[in-house]
Amino acid sequence: MSEAGGGRGCGSSVPQRAPWSLVAATAAFCLVSATSVWTAGAAPMSREERQKLGNQVLEMFDHAYGNYMEHAYPADELMPLTCRGRVRGQEPSRGDVDDALGKFSLTLIDSLDTLVVLNKTKEFEDAVRKVLRDVNLDNDVVVSVFETNIRVLGGLLGGHSLAIMLKEKGEYMQWYNDELLQMAKQLGYKLLPAFNTTSGLPYPRINLKFGIRKPEARTGTETDTCTACAGTLILEFAALSRFTGATIFEEYARKALDFLWEKRQRSSNLVGVTINIHTGDWVRKDSGVGAGIDSYYEYLLKAYVLLGDDSFLERFNTHYDAIMRYISQPPLLLDVHIHKPMLNARTWMDALLAFFPGLQVLKGDIRPAIETHEMLYQVIKKHNFLPEAFTTDFRVHWAQHPLRPEFAESTYFLYKATGDPYYLEVGKTLIENLNKYARVPCGFAAMKDVRTGSHEDRMDSFFLAEMFKYLYLLFADKEDIIFDIEDYIFTTEAHLLPLWLSTTNQSISKKNTTSEYTELDDSNFDWTCPNTQILFPNDPLYAQSIREPLKNVVDKSCPRGIIRVEESFRSGAKPPLRARDFMATNPEHLEILKKMGVSLIHLKDGRVQLVQHAIQAASSIDAEDGLRFMQEMIELSSQQQKEQQLPPRAVQIVSHPFFGRVVLTAGPAQFGLDLSKHKETRGFVASSKPYNGCSELTNPEAVMGKIALIQRGQCMFAEKARNIQNAGAIGGIVIDDNEGSSSDTAPLFQMAGDGKDTDDIKIPMLFLFSKEGSIILDAIREYEEVEVLLSDKAKDRDPEMENEEQPSSENDSQNQSAEQITSSSQEVDLVDQESPEESSLNSEPESSPADMDNAASVSASEQNSNPTENHETTSLDGECTDLDNQLQEQSETEEDSNPNVSWGKKVQPIDSILADWNEDIEAFEMMEKDEL
Repeated sequence: MSEAGGGRGCGSSVPQRAPWSLVAATAAFCLVSATSVWTAGAAPMSREERQKLGNQVLEMFDHAYGNYMEHAYPADELMPLTCRGRVRGQEPSRGDVDDALGKFSLTLIDSLDTLVVLNKTKEFEDAVRKVLRDVNLDNDVVVSVFETNIRVLGGLLGGHSLAIMLKEKGEYMQWYNDELLQMAKQLGYKLLPAFNTTSGLPYPRINLKFGIRKPEARTGTETDTCTACAGTLILEFAALSRFTGATIFEEYARKALDFLWEKRQRSSNLVGVTINIHTGDWVRKDSGVGAGIDSYYEYLLKAYVLLGDDSFLERFNTHYDAIMRYISQPPLLLDVHIHKPMLNARTWMDALLAFFPGLQVLKGDIRPAIETHEMLYQVIKKHNFLPEAFTTDFRVHWAQHPLRPEFAESTYFLYKATGDPYYLEVGKTLIENLNKYARVPCGFAAMKDVRTGSHEDRMDSFFLAEMFKYLYLLFADKEDIIFDIEDYIFTTEAHLLPLWLSTTNQSISKKNTTSEYTELDDSNFDWTCPNTQILFPNDPLYAQSIREPLKNVVDKSCPRGIIRVEESFRSGAKPPLRARDFMATNPEHLEILKKMGVSLIHLKDGRVQLVQHAIQAASSIDAEDGLRFMQEMIELSSQQQKEQQLPPRAVQIVSHPFFGRVVLTAGPAQFGLDLSKHKETRGFVASSKPYNGCSELTNPEAVMGKIALIQRGQCMFAEKARNIQNAGAIGGIVIDDNEGSSSDTAPLFQMAGDGKDTDDIKIPMLFLFSKEGSIILDAIREYEEVEVLLSDKAKDRDPEMENEEQPSSENDSQNQSAEQITSSSQEVDLVDQESPEESSLNSEPESSPADMDNAASVSASEQNSNPTENHETTSLDGECTDLDNQLQEQSETEEDSNPNVSWGKKVQPIDSILADWNEDIEAFEMMEKDEL
């Protein structure tokens, strides 16, 4: 996780440096005043509407923070679907995601400075007292050094920064005596043992009580860490040193940064994703600006702003030049190989790169920031949220969305840089989507799948630390904030550190001697803000002119992000041949194949075989195009198979007090009414008798005109469907009989027929795992009348119904909803899906020999990256071909896909292609080793 943030405020003290340095340092906030009268063609938003939206953000924060304090505190995080706290060790493990939890009331600490930004000073004072009274930092728990640093240490330092500010103002916090700083110092010392490596790079995890390597520590055996994990420490550690005078923290963080800089790939000036903390060897050699690297770049630039050390700026500028040379393919940002930077490492992007436009604003490079931000906004408008990963043709790769704030952050900084009211409208869209799709009675729930609208039982602490902060600041006027925000810099977790730290306890700072610059008195820069003519042409429609070509990029075009657009078009070359357009009888196509190093062989049996040798390509660019052409061919080979698969469905509870807020992921059926082609089915639910639905129902009057609930097992799914249909049910929900199962811990599957003709089944049938089904069963026990909506994806909530049935007080409604969920006898823990391996869909085995339900696999394709990816594929003559898979993934899983590539009536075997392809891969690897 990484977010770009603030900059040196206009008129604030700037350490002596050259004017070019000053431009970068002041760009973010100085542009606010310099362009405050500048518009970009969008209608200005009235102050009244901005105030209304700001108040709406305050109400949303109260809803999230209030429910955390009521239902979860002192737990680390709130589980908003089940209205309880997430306590590590008491819930099923979610893997690395849980490393952020340390039994230290994470959400409260992460929210401290947000309370002050939102002008909730009384709540802030109460929260600080709770932290001092209740939080224990000496727990026997293994935590992430990275997450603990940015969230907990950063939260304590941000809280301390604003506590001393409030104390100086004379109204609040008069009792405060640096207690939060002392806790931060205690935590800092607990993190220091992680740096006990030969390289100076920290171990990725540490035990808060026992440190590293001791048997009771249960950690210290790791060898690898991510670049961002080791390179996102300098702001918090340097601030701790500057606040306390203990230089050791800044020294350790600087050493880690120095080591990463020395290990950069010298020819490309890029860094990899993962590095060995003992040897310094790159483990993952792909490079981008998203997950695993993001905040390393961010902290280089911000360390210069906060600490005044020019060497950090020089490093950032060196990396930034490489990023714009290799990774930036406007409007896309695609990972490349650090040793072969002209070769893309993958054809999809992750959501964390949404911070990068904000960082570009701080850099002063506005045009690419506008382009990338607009592309991301178009993806959001299509899916309501930014998926965790999406392809170069803007289809979903990983469907989760844990309410990340990076896009809101970049929106805020672009508005501050341009003054364009367009970005206020973008912020308004974010607010509406959060309330419409993520808001639940006990807070805001992460999206499990942005396509279906299903929820996940998590509300991460960064949602309160960052999202509401940036959204409020977007709509706030200067007088709406009780302090000058320009006197602070934002950390990657949006915590606020005062810029005056740059002149405090500077003994650690090293004067840069690698560049020549003229030392000038600060008074020469009283104007502070750079000449905006450098950043913007004298055209009020400048930003709009950049955005306009990207308006329909998601829905109507397939940007050539997978090739070198700038080089290809500048040279006048035609777009590369796409696999879907290829014709083996077209001489021009055959000539293009030859140029790409692809050979076409006619076999005796009439089939056509394609083989690529990159070394035979006319150029490195042509070799890349050839490699991607082969990727597309492999993708097309499994196209027909994928189109036979069905996506998951949604069960949405629409009755009081849910009103559509709770959405459950359901498996589809291969028979009955297809919800993707027909209108959704809405009705009240009723349990069938017998509950297994395997014989004629004895309570037909109870299920008549309703959606019947049936338990899995003892007979075929189709038989259950016929029995409830004969009793008059308008739909059916089969609930798994395996207690504790959920769609997160078991792969989704389709309910298959019984081998007979199932055309007689006319009602829709959906499948819920046990934990999802228990939510409906518990709601029935509590409210008796429960109405649900069966659909292909979640529908908009019914505001009229909500207004009619809502209790007079909003608080009453929330409390009733909370009581309903808390009283549920079953506990739901929706496990986080962080990696493509965890998100794969496989065939569902029977739970026991007695269970006769036959389950067909939803996905048997080579794309295992997301449990609901299959319905996003396109046909051979469709629009953009999906290139989600990396080379390695395709090689490993190709045996499960269609072995033949087809065009017309001719078929080409894949095995031989893969064999030669693997030879090329081995050649590349040998070249890479030779280069090293």
